[in-house]
Amino acid sequence: MIAAMAFAASAQSMSNCAPRDVVIERLANGFGETRQSMGLGANNSVVEVFASVESGTWSITITSPSGLMCLVATGQAFEALAEALPPKGDDT
Repeated sequence: MIAAMAFAASAQSMSNCAPRDVVIERLANGFGETRQSMGLGANNSVVEVFASVESGTWSITITSPSGLMCLVATGQAFEALAEALPPKGDDT
């Protein structure tokens, strides 16, 4: 998570950031991606994963409390998983 936050700061300087509504519209209209998961990161930032189950594209974003959203990673071959934790005491 710390690496993602550092990358987000770097992303801001590379112009991968815009107001949240602009980025969400671009992900939806340009790539068919919708939000698949989210969580609270450092400094009250919101980390979200957007993906398209049709095309398999995915994007990871970080939104600051000010509403600035930065694209920090993108890729292909998205797959939704719901894996169970291994039994306690099992080291594998």
